Amino acid sequence: MWDSRANMKSEAEIEKIKASAHIVHQTIEFLRPLIQPGVTTSELDTKAESFIESFDARPAFKNYKVGRLTYKYATCMSKNSAVVHGIPDQEPLKSGDILSVDVGVEKDGWFGDGAYTFGVGEISVESKKLLEVTQESLLLGVAAAKAGERIYEISRVIQQYCQSNGFSIVRDLVGHGIGRHLHEEPQVPNYVPSRIEAGFKNIVLEEGMTIAIEPMVNAGVWRVKTLRDGWTVVTADGMPSAHFEHTIVVRSWGGEILTK
Repeated sequence: MWDSRANMKSEAEIEKIKASAHIVHQTIEFLRPLIQPGVTTSELDTKAESFIESFDARPAFKNYKVGRLTYKYATCMSKNSAVVHGIPDQEPLKSGDILSVDVGVEKDGWFGDGAYTFGVGEISVESKKLLEVTQESLLLGVAAAKAGERIYEISRVIQQYCQSNGFSIVRDLVGHGIGRHLHEEPQVPNYVPSRIEAGFKNIVLEEGMTIAIEPMVNAGVWRVKTLRDGWTVVTADGMPSAHFEHTIVVRSWGGEILTK
């Protein structure tokens, strides 16, 4: 049985995670003004990789392996109906697109992870609302990450806020612990799982635990599918999806955001 103490970090270790998480934040901010109509996600990925390496750090997603698959890019660029794990390509962005940029960084053996969904040019009112609600749900989840609370409190506030605004929560993908590895226990669902769902533990959050909270929110149904490339997860109905993520440390007052 997994021991929650395995995820607790010393203040010195938290500082190392913070260093990696800060590069994540800086990379996303570096890309922000570059995300314009006519730019390709491949160009953005190349620039992000060079930017990360300028800090003597490594893009954590590049060469990440799942089974026989190896991810070959520094970032995940997920456009419109792509939820996560979108592969950078040569298709120019156009006004009205929404683009989720997911960045992971390893520096000195410690990891940070974060994501932000951008509007490209002028986006629709509906897309603006989707982005605003998803980002606000992340901040509510961060605030709920208090020592002494259970992990499903994070799940509950995210799910309730998004569903009350007419959106749905992706259930096939969840947040996670982070530290010496990009993905650690515990899993952090963005919805409250039913009793029959296996694999999730409603653990008590403890001071010093480091987790990545990342709501993935769809404009339509919550169901998703994976494309033939083995990586790109898209909405089942083709409707847009948004993704925001912070690496945080659990404190007595709530989550302290490290990706800033």
